[in-house]
Amino acid sequence: MNDEIMAVDPRFVKIVLDQYPLSKGGIHGVFHWARVMENGMRLAPECGARLDVIEYFALLHDSRRLDDGLDEYHGPRAVQFAGVLRNPWIDLDEAGFVLLEQAMSRHTGGTCDEDVTVQVCLDADRLDLERVGIQPDPRWLCTPHARDPETIAWASARARNGYVAIEILERWGIDWKQIQSTYG
Repeated sequence: MNDEIMAVDPRFVKIVLDQYPLSKGGIHGVFHWARVMENGMRLAPECGARLDVIEYFALLHDSRRLDDGLDEYHGPRAVQFAGVLRNPWIDLDEAGFVLLEQAMSRHTGGTCDEDVTVQVCLDADRLDLERVGIQPDPRWLCTPHARDPETIAWASARARNGYVAIEILERWGIDWKQIQSTYG
């Protein structure tokens, strides 16, 4: 993996994890976040999406959940959280930060009429639905590469089997061996 791809400071990851109220190994925890990042890394080159935005999205999109159920306001809470911690932790230009806000606020029900970077964020998250037994539906995926049956099969197998994206977790400074997955 290229060093320039990883924008997030591990100290920021610690701040996010220290306030995360759910199980770090749960269905919306760090293993999911890291797979979302890898999904985004796979999709981004196909359409020119911004990897820096995708990485912050992967880390933050579910970080303000209060439970593993519907929690329809977790996206807007993540936007608020990002705004509070933006300086000095979120290293995005203004346009990138706006894209991050859009992706986080709309990731649960967003449509495919967004910017391509937001589309990749939505797709990267939706491609990991098999972790909760839901097969990603191509009708709800935005980018052609995400809708490709091979991409869906690849991501679904990883999610279903509780794949641990070790390289991402280690780059984020997460001691993944100490986190017990509650779904894997």
